[in-house]
Amino acid sequence: MARRPLPRILSKGSAQFARSRELARTAADSATDVLHPLITVTRGLRRLASAGRRRWAATPKDKRGPLLFLVASVILVVGLVPYGPLLAVITLMAAAAWQGRDRKPQTAEGPDASQTQRLRSLYEALVPYFSAAEDPAPLYAHGGEWEKAFPAYEFDGSGRVTRLVIRYPAYFTDGEAASRARIEQLLHAKSGRGREYHFGWEEEGNQLTVTVLAPLPTDIAAQRFVTAPGETVLGFTDPSQVQRTLPLTHGEEQRDVPPVVWRTGIRSTEPHLLVLGQPGSGTSTLLRSVALQALQYGDVVIVEGGSTGEYACLTGRDGVLAVECGLAGALASLEWASHETERRLIAANQARQAGHPPPDDTKRPLWILLDRPSAFAHLAATDGRRDPQSLLQVPLRHGRAAHVTVVVADQFDSIDVLSEAVRQHTRARVVLGPATAEQLESALGAPPPTTPLAEVPPGRGYARLGTGPVHRLQVPVTPDPYDDATSDADRQAVLTLLPPRTTPADAEQLPEPVPTEAEPVPTEAVAAETS
Repeated sequence: MARRPLPRILSKGSAQFARSRELARTAADSATDVLHPLITVTRGLRRLASAGRRRWAATPKDKRGPLLFLVASVILVVGLVPYGPLLAVITLMAAAAWQGRDRKPQTAEGPDASQTQRLRSLYEALVPYFSAAEDPAPLYAHGGEWEKAFPAYEFDGSGRVTRLVIRYPAYFTDGEAASRARIEQLLHAKSGRGREYHFGWEEEGNQLTVTVLAPLPTDIAAQRFVTAPGETVLGFTDPSQVQRTLPLTHGEEQRDVPPVVWRTGIRSTEPHLLVLGQPGSGTSTLLRSVALQALQYGDVVIVEGGSTGEYACLTGRDGVLAVECGLAGALASLEWASHETERRLIAANQARQAGHPPPDDTKRPLWILLDRPSAFAHLAATDGRRDPQSLLQVPLRHGRAAHVTVVVADQFDSIDVLSEAVRQHTRARVVLGPATAEQLESALGAPPPTTPLAEVPPGRGYARLGTGPVHRLQVPVTPDPYDDATSDADRQAVLTLLPPRTTPADAEQLPEPVPTEAEPVPTEAVAAETS
């Protein structure tokens, strides 16, 4: 079927309209150039008039009369001086032109010489990875145009790149983790070490966005977080990663910070947590923070394998059922927790079969916190006892239905000692402290989207909840208040959150005084008294 040609008015009208718009735009630009001095003077007169009105409004009423007299005297003197009005008009126009000038700072278009050299070096370094010999029009070539490959870029005050958008050819294997890792490692080395970079790969548009992340705040002290029951704040992350913020108190000021919230309970998909890190990375700090939040709505059992007294401040507190540092106490507490989980399951099942709601004692959350349980493995093998981790199978497997949550913290060198049940059922993961990319991917199940740092502050790491994204994490400052190295402000913040002390159930009672038997009285003395 042949297409009918467009009418002449439609085929030629668009070209005429385009020419008309171009002529109108050119005329407007020419008029703006010609009238620019008049526009500047008019703007300056308006600014001078506004300043005069503000000065008149700020003048007290009792001083306005002398001010008017002074202005009138100046006008009279100017009018009497030869060429006075002409000089006054010239002065006014000059002042108006000065006040009406464009005050916007002129920004240099494009990068300077040093920034251009940095971009060119990055471009040349990417040529071996983003080029192919059979490409007829390569985007990357030695001595090529870097402006086409880097459509957007930003620099900081020192001239280093803070944001860079990189275009790459469609045949680059951006779907392979190894190819991505090579590019990220190269950009990290060439853009400046000691900073944390976020790499945003857009496979559809063949574009990579490199962003330098700002350091996470390390001065957030322990406090009551605005959360619902069943929500635990693990730490804080970047504002672009989560869609929620929490109001926090920092000294006398308040600010909103995006948190990493871990949801527990019967509807949680990640009911248990595993924390890994190096010594001094802040794993005990995270467990203390979790314990203080858990004590608002539930009970806590703490088992410490390091025997360092990190949780002595919680001993005897309301809701703290036990704080065990020895093997015998750990076995007894975990065995009780296993039986308690079974009891809750049986009671809830019986209530459902009878058509009643679950008993209240089965709905109160029970938290089992284990710090370095791998330390008990060698002691248990030496004494011929069972490993305390074997008692965690029931709480880990059935804890979600029984409102029982297990949190395990250990070190990287003890991962092999952790039981299979712990590694299988702790789907919420946190890694703190310095770690390699291989360690992070093995622990979290996915590589982080940022470059890990060699030196990080305590409590700094990554978190991943189930199959979700990997977040940067900074744990709130929750030190041991009995530590001498703790500052007064941080110590007081933790002490404020501690529950009141109660008498432990297994506290030793003072022995009652045993009445002493009366000494026998000699018979002779009795006889002497009676005689």
